[in-house]
Amino acid sequence: MIVDLTNTLTSEVAKALVQLRRGGGVGGTARVLTLLVPTTPEAEAHAIETAQSAAVEHPCRIIVMVIGDPTAQTRMDARVLGGADVGPSEIVVLRLHGDLCRLNESLVSALLLPDDPVFTWWAGEFTPNPSETELGSVSQRRITDASRAKDPFRALEQLSTSWRPGDTDLSWTRLTLWRTQLTSIVDQFGVTGLKDVTVRGHVGSPSTALLAAWLQWALPEVSVHLAEAESAAPVGGVRFSREGGDIELHRPHGDVADLHLPGQPVQLVALPVRTDPLCLAEELRQLDDDVVLGAVLRDGLPRCDLSPVAPSPR
Repeated sequence: MIVDLTNTLTSEVAKALVQLRRGGGVGGTARVLTLLVPTTPEAEAHAIETAQSAAVEHPCRIIVMVIGDPTAQTRMDARVLGGADVGPSEIVVLRLHGDLCRLNESLVSALLLPDDPVFTWWAGEFTPNPSETELGSVSQRRITDASRAKDPFRALEQLSTSWRPGDTDLSWTRLTLWRTQLTSIVDQFGVTGLKDVTVRGHVGSPSTALLAAWLQWALPEVSVHLAEAESAAPVGGVRFSREGGDIELHRPHGDVADLHLPGQPVQLVALPVRTDPLCLAEELRQLDDDVVLGAVLRDGLPRCDLSPVAPSPR
């Protein structure tokens, strides 16, 4: 069921939600959180689709705030979606113009689910200081995406100075499977004889830079380098240069990586490229602070040399 409200108020949107629930337009599944999604008109469709997909695992109230023209006459149009159209969640789309484009807590306070955690995901332009925004101040978790910034490396530098408990970034979440596999390699072979590490991929990607920074933080006695390499995703591979033979996890294309170990046949490792809905769903599971990301941003990133080097052939 869809309810459209033109030139409306937050109180009228709240009433529409209540009426939908009473009329059976919104299912009875318990919601576990409120997800605030500030976005732009250009990114609106992607934001709604991603949030709705992630909410299949985490039934929630999704409040999408589409920031329009700040110089236009102040007004708000709203759309409330519930029932079979949106699955176990409910979606509120607020299209904002004029003074309402300066987002504040009062805009959404009447729509938040009582006693449930609040997450904010900035699905439009990159926000360098999420905890200092009004929406961030009411959120237990704040999710940005440095890949949306005009200068991703500058975005990471800003996050390194502004990071507060509760902050995270989807550029980091995209690395979960890589970090799992690389941790397993280090646990198995140790660091004895390890000379240096090379991260291969798109050197302009914040995910590639964060993976190098994480390795530098986790292996402080070893030099970590970036090397430009063609790959279908931001990260294409990681090579551990070791005495007695290199170890490399290499994924140039597809969802399967090759693991090269000294003196052994090549092993195939499932390493799928992670989509935005999967990454957002992972973040919605987390209420604890991402302290590892904070340490990587503050300690690993400044120590990591992000100047690209020429990749060496296998």
